[in-house]
Parts: sequence; C-alpha cells; structure tokens
Amino acid sequence: MFIAGIISEALLYCCFSLLLGSFILSLIPKTARPEIKIPKGVLLGAALGIAIFSFLPVLKIVLYLYEDLGLGYTLKSVLTNFEVGKTWISTGIISLILFIYLIPIKLEQKPLFSITGIAFTLILIASLGWSSHAASLSKWSGFITHSAHFLAITTWVGILLVVSWFSRNHDHWLNFLKWFSPVAVLCLVTTTITGISLMTYHMSLTDYVNVTAISYGQTLLIKHLAILPLLVFAFVNSFLIRKRLKNDPSYNPLPWAKLESVIVLIVFSITGALGQVSPPHELSRMIFAEGASKLFTFFHPGAIEFPFDFSPGIVSISLFLISLLFLALVIVTFIKKAPKVLAIVMSLLFILSGYIGFMLSIS
Repeated sequence: MFIAGIISEALLYCCFSLLLGSFILSLIPKTARPEIKIPKGVLLGAALGIAIFSFLPVLKIVLYLYEDLGLGYTLKSVLTNFEVGKTWISTGIISLILFIYLIPIKLEQKPLFSITGIAFTLILIASLGWSSHAASLSKWSGFITHSAHFLAITTWVGILLVVSWFSRNHDHWLNFLKWFSPVAVLCLVTTTITGISLMTYHMSLTDYVNVTAISYGQTLLIKHLAILPLLVFAFVNSFLIRKRLKNDPSYNPLPWAKLESVIVLIVFSITGALGQVSPPHELSRMIFAEGASKLFTFFHPGAIEFPFDFSPGIVSISLFLISLLFLALVIVTFIKKAPKVLAIVMSLLFILSGYIGFMLSIS
C-alpha cells in the first residue's frame, strides 16, 4: 500500500498538471507558444485519473476497518461519514462531469471551452484542499494554503509538461519564454511561501533537524534536496536556453524541457512518499511508539537524545562542496553539449552527496 500510495499521489499531481497546462496553453496565442497537439485520450485519462487516484485515502481507511464491520458497510460509512469520503464523492462527480464535457469538444475551437475546463479544475483543486491534512488542522487557513500551494505547482509543472511532451516543434520559443518565465517565477515564490507555511502545520521550523529522526523528516529532507536540481534545470531552460536561441534560432530546446519534467516526476514521487508517512505532531512520542527511521539509525545507531545539533565537520563540508559541484556540472553539461543523461545523473548524485553530508552533520 505504501508504494501504491506513492504512485497514486504522483499520478494525481500529473493528472492535475496535464489538465491545467492544457487549458492554459490553449488560451495562449499561437505566436506566443510552439504548436501543440494534445491527444484527446490524454485529457480524458487525466480527468478520469483524478477520480481514481484520489480514491486511495478512502481505500486505506476502508481496508483498515472492513474486517470488523464488513466491506459494504465500511465503504458506505467512510463515504458518508468521513470528511475524506464525502470530499471524494464530490471529486468523483466533478471529475466525471469534466470527463463527459471533454469528449465532444476541441479546446482550440473556442476559448470558452478552456476557460470552463480551468473552472472545473479549480473546483477539483479546492476539493482536494478541503480534504487536506492542513485543512483538518486549521480549516480555512489550511484549505487556502494547501489549495494555493497545489495550484502554483500544477500551473508551473502543467505548462512545462504539456509544452515539453506535446509540442510538434519549437517555433516561437523565445516568445513562449517571455511570458512563461515570469509565470514560473511567480509560481515558485508562491510554492515556497505556502510550502513553508504548510510545514508549520506539522512541525516547528526550528525542529527541522530533529524531525530527521523519523520517516517524515527523512522524506522531507530528500524532497528539499531534489527541488534544488529542479531550480537549476529551470535556470537552464529559461536564461541559458534564451541566450542560445538568440545565437542559434535552429537550436531545439525541447530535450532539456523534457529533462526538467523528469526531475519534476522525481519530486512528485517523493511528495507522494511524504503523504504516506505520519507528520511529527509529537516527535518524542512517535519515536517511542514507532522507533526512529531506518535511514536515520544507519547513520546514527544507538539511543536518540533530543535536541540534535547541526554541526558540519570536514567530511560533511567536503560532501556539501562536492554536491554543489554536481549541480554546477548540470550547467556544464548544457554548455558543453554533453550527453543529456549526464544532467540527470549529476542531479541524483547531488541529492545523494547532499543527503549524506546533512546526515553526517547531525550530532
């Protein structure tokens, strides 16, 4: 169920991103984006996928309770009495309506079609935000923060995914970057602010190092490390690509956009894993009841004594410098036109060396 949860949540993010990206790009003039052809099956699959992949939290509760109450009664009870179940009913109905709505239309025919699609998607994002963990802790502020966070991510990533995988050419790429780069920066700033705010619902920011003792903190650390290569790819695909296209208009930027989308999928997968572990509301009690993370005990066997001290030594500092070198090599890979797979390898090595360096800095 843990692996299924990771896959399900990552695919749910992708479904939202594909829909939102498709609707937004269809509203952009053709002179400000490359030619894009999105198969109808992709849009229909994304709409249906939201209903399917958002059902997993409901299924987890049902599987936990059904042995005592029976499958049919438990399913009915969860759907009608639990907030997550009632929210999924509305999500499923709206997703089905969107699915039926998309069958006969062609987005490029009328702007109203895409505007309506965006409205449906925003309602679905709001529904997801209403059932989020943040909303369960602080109803309205948690709902708004989670929804804004999710909207910013899926807007940025959605445009990126659709452009990188469904463009027929790279015409008007400089015009595309003129509007997409500011949008991406705005989404990044919003994601950062709301992401930090969401963290405070689960933990104190001063406990960041202490939280690494449990699975939630380990996953959070790896996610934050994975975001840094994504920012480097964003830098390459905005500033460096723009410079190269000005010097060589025939240069094809699509392969590097696809590489950035691969890093996005990695971040989505880690985010999916983060959603499957318990947040640290009472850290000491969690350690007592569940024990420390196996990753943490690999680096720090023995008894756990809070608070931890973050004090990098020679080895840790060396690893941090090496990790920064790996990030720089992503840019070098682009500049020197080296095999593009090296950029992904360098990104993974950055995450690995940065993670080990961080863990060795804890005492």
